[in-house]
Amino acid sequence: MPRIPIEDNFNDVISKAQRGLKITDEDLAHRAEISVTDLAAVKAGKPLIPVIRRVARHLRLGPNALEELAGKTWYPTQPNFPRGFAMFNTAYEDMTVNSYLAWDPRLRQAAAFDTGANCQAMLDTLHAEQLELTHIFITHAHEDHIADLARLAAETKAVVWISETEPFDFPGLQRFKENAYFHIGELAIKTLLTWGHSPGMTTFYLTGLSWPLAICGDAIFSCSMGGSPTHFADQFRNNQEKLLTLPKDTVIAPGHGPLTTLAQEKHHNPFFAR
Repeated sequence: MPRIPIEDNFNDVISKAQRGLKITDEDLAHRAEISVTDLAAVKAGKPLIPVIRRVARHLRLGPNALEELAGKTWYPTQPNFPRGFAMFNTAYEDMTVNSYLAWDPRLRQAAAFDTGANCQAMLDTLHAEQLELTHIFITHAHEDHIADLARLAAETKAVVWISETEPFDFPGLQRFKENAYFHIGELAIKTLLTWGHSPGMTTFYLTGLSWPLAICGDAIFSCSMGGSPTHFADQFRNNQEKLLTLPKDTVIAPGHGPLTTLAQEKHHNPFFAR
């Protein structure tokens, strides 16, 4: 698979944090002791490092990590899964979106996590690996993540699952509560409600593969997190309490951007690095 770009640029991170904290440009410029003109330039994508570092401290962002993102000097080391896991990256309008398969190699049973814009590569993998898809888990019901759900469900007859708090309707849909457990052979899947970006945003925490795995939708990206103009504080708190407390070798499988690990994000994600 080609190298997937990091989802957010440094100015996207600044805008998400500023919007979430409800700080105006004038107030932020005053607090950071910079001009509104310089702030506007940074938010337009100009990497003025002294300005970026000043702004970071007033948006609760790690200045070193934000500078690193601005300089494009870091990319997450990609974890290796010898078997039982596949990632798919499909184009949706002006972006790309991820979906995933995880399976028990002995039973040949699998679970899908979102569908992305096009599930054809996922269907091809199911066929090539001779897998039976038994579950389709939805992180959240934003269109880019479920664009090909009807097709995947129709062709596999798998049961579709989503959080009880996520607004969505679909024929035969099943709903789960937080901390529900599912088992597919040696795979154990636990649901973590990491809401904020959407009301029922769910992270699926998997054990039984080469590494513990958190398929987290838009809760966290490499070097960023999902935005929310109304529930930013809830999104941040849920990420801190439910994701950053997972084992440090946990692989983060986000809805956009490359795979990463919890250990890497604690050092390189401006929202969590200090």
